[in-house]
Amino acid sequence: MVWRVQCGDLISRDRCLTVYVDDDEVVLVGPPGETARLSAGQLGQLRAALNEAAELAGRRR
Repeated sequence: MVWRVQCGDLISRDRCLTVYVDDDEVVLVGPPGETARLSAGQLGQLRAALNEAAELAGRRR
């Protein structure tokens, strides 16, 4: 399962963070060579994605 969370960079271009599970580990991929800027709503989406990924990874141990 892959989650994508919309964000922006420092000059307000649209970017995204990607969260996925690799075996029993959670992988967070940011915009290549960029900084991710998240609103409160986007941060909530990222938190939810990380929580779901952690639960899924925990079941794969």
